[in-house]
Amino acid sequence: MTATPSIVGKATKRVEGGDKVSGVTKYVDDLTFPGQLYGALVHSRYAHAEIVSIDTSAALEVPGVVAVYTGKDTNPDGPEPSDRHHSMLARDKAIYYGQPVAVVVATTDASAQEAVDLVEVEYNNLGAVVDPIKAMGKDAPVIRPKGGDADWSEGEAHAAVGGGADTVDLSVYSDNVTNAARFKRGDVEAGFAQADQIVERTYTSGFVHQAYIEPHATIVVPDPFGKLVIYTMTQGQFYTRKATAGVLGLDENDIKVHNLEVGGGFGSKAVLLEPLAGWLALKERKPIKIVYSRAEEFTAATPAPGSVIDVKIGAKSDGTITAVQSQLVFDSGCYSASPYNIGAILLGSYYKTDNLHVDAFEVLTNKPGVGAYRAPGAPQATFAIEQAVDELAGKLGIDPVEFRLQNASDEGDPQVNGMPWPRIGLKTVLETIRDHPLYKNRSNDPNKGVGIAIGGWPGGLEPCAANVKLNTDGSLVLQVGHSDITGTNTTFAMLVAEQFGTDLAKVKVQNGDTDTAPYAGMAGGSKTTFTVGPAVMKAAEAAREQVLTIAATELEASADDLEMVDGKVRVKGTDRELSVAQIATMSMGFGAKYEPIYGVGKSAHNDRAPGFAGQIAEVEVDPDTGQVKMTNYVTIQDVGKALNPAAVEGQIIGGTVQAMGFALYESMVYGDDGQLISETLMDYGIPKAEQVPSMETIIIEIPSRSGPFGAKGVGEPPIVPGAAAIANAAAAATGKRFPEMPLTPERVSRVLNNGV
Repeated sequence: MTATPSIVGKATKRVEGGDKVSGVTKYVDDLTFPGQLYGALVHSRYAHAEIVSIDTSAALEVPGVVAVYTGKDTNPDGPEPSDRHHSMLARDKAIYYGQPVAVVVATTDASAQEAVDLVEVEYNNLGAVVDPIKAMGKDAPVIRPKGGDADWSEGEAHAAVGGGADTVDLSVYSDNVTNAARFKRGDVEAGFAQADQIVERTYTSGFVHQAYIEPHATIVVPDPFGKLVIYTMTQGQFYTRKATAGVLGLDENDIKVHNLEVGGGFGSKAVLLEPLAGWLALKERKPIKIVYSRAEEFTAATPAPGSVIDVKIGAKSDGTITAVQSQLVFDSGCYSASPYNIGAILLGSYYKTDNLHVDAFEVLTNKPGVGAYRAPGAPQATFAIEQAVDELAGKLGIDPVEFRLQNASDEGDPQVNGMPWPRIGLKTVLETIRDHPLYKNRSNDPNKGVGIAIGGWPGGLEPCAANVKLNTDGSLVLQVGHSDITGTNTTFAMLVAEQFGTDLAKVKVQNGDTDTAPYAGMAGGSKTTFTVGPAVMKAAEAAREQVLTIAATELEASADDLEMVDGKVRVKGTDRELSVAQIATMSMGFGAKYEPIYGVGKSAHNDRAPGFAGQIAEVEVDPDTGQVKMTNYVTIQDVGKALNPAAVEGQIIGGTVQAMGFALYESMVYGDDGQLISETLMDYGIPKAEQVPSMETIIIEIPSRSGPFGAKGVGEPPIVPGAAAIANAAAAATGKRFPEMPLTPERVSRVLNNGV
């Protein structure tokens, strides 16, 4: 590795960008295989209903229809599964609006879609439970019996943070409460008795869709040797193989996953259609293709959970926080898969206090099972605690930033689970907010306000490996098994070029399938660069050392006396040299006497590198309409080391815009009967270009101990503080507090008129 990086740290174009903008990139729906059949799903129109009968006779009469399968085919006996992967089709009871209850298989997509409308399903409506607080009650109708096979591996691949939680007695609640965690320290009642000011509020948020461009799509092809080959868009191909094999009762060697380009995921692209498509491919012995429509994405995918969060926080007049008490309830839909634990840990760990009691619950309702969405659980928890802290600072008459700085956690301070914070940049982020002109010079204009918030993400961990091969022309091939959804291939190519000592143009990245690629985990949780990056660097360094070893022998010099310059290995201070291509040929060719250049790198470190972001929002609130308009915005983020500043800035901007969606526009609205009301993009609001204000990004670099060149995860933190920052700005503009997310004009007007 060069002493001073010459490639890392410079803005670099994404290596796949040209193919994407020119339309060359292939997505799942672009593929067609000989003899391919199409699957189309029949969805329940009730959120909770017994399936009395399914009449498929009319559908089978449609030309091109091959078969119609129901839950009695995919799961003929035993209890219905309690996790999303195994629940391919509902059999006895539908438990959310949009749940697949049958699948039509046809020779054309048009035939399949036509036949879907002809499948007649008779239901016995049981009434829906949609309120998570009511669902907790001991006498609440049970969504489904508790099962032991629930799986939250997808969420763990994003967060994987735990420890220190006390046991919670769930027997006092209904069976809809599937998981809980309790964190306690000190005596909260004594802490509140010491407080001069206390804030106590309830904060709510609804389900939010990830709103990716590409819908879920999968093709499964049975090969002539009995193997299933899956072409899909997943953030973790090895996890997809494992989960699908488990559902179908196959060995993992019986399945190969080709991970194609992912047209947006944000945590939600893992396993959804693959088990069903695989089951159909085994049944029909032909390729099966299933592609969701946009409506199906809203009704039957894996949105982010809703939440109801109670916060009580007190402080002395000198600004010392004396106690924090909170109850977090995450609406998990009908399957156990919510980020209740990480939400609780973050809510209680941003600030220091001797007295703390945080309970977190996962509750089932008649809604689709939830999935991960960029920093799962963190935006909801931060929306609550950052508003409460802001309001408490106002009651104390202390500047909001100074109050946070006084109480902010730092390296070594305990989190709620008892684990100490590693090196974090929270205080540096707050100091940068304090000194920024938008905050220092905030306007006193009526109906205009500036708000701030901070938010963090602990970062995920997962072992991985990488390989680097040298070709005879001197070029390098990096082989990895991760999914490149954020430009990480470009970053990895930069790391290889830097570590090996060659031009970036000489490096090609191959994302192999599950049969050929080294293992990598889910691309999520802001952990891909942090965990795969070190393995990439080790592989490149190993390849470099092998080259230098051969060169030392051929040039009759010590490896320490060699340098790599312009694609050549040279004895320092002389003109004796060999090109890297020549050395490669010496290791790959008939009669060659050296082993091929092949570097292997592996990583399994356990040193976390939490990332923190802070945001300053300036808004105008129309007192007549309740509309909140963003006029200026700043995101400040500690990234450890910006390996590719252009990509880092892009991640920060993207996450910030999604935070704006959380704050002002996005929510999946369900009726009392569990039916989704916001079922299309006409009903579900996403920030439009003209609604996004002028934005500034400020990158802070506080190096991590284990990331490549000190890098930390970047993708998660920018979405975390946004909703709270905007709500605090609206409070500054109006003098009112807005505890419901998103801050729609209707909700804002209600608060302004009712003085809540």
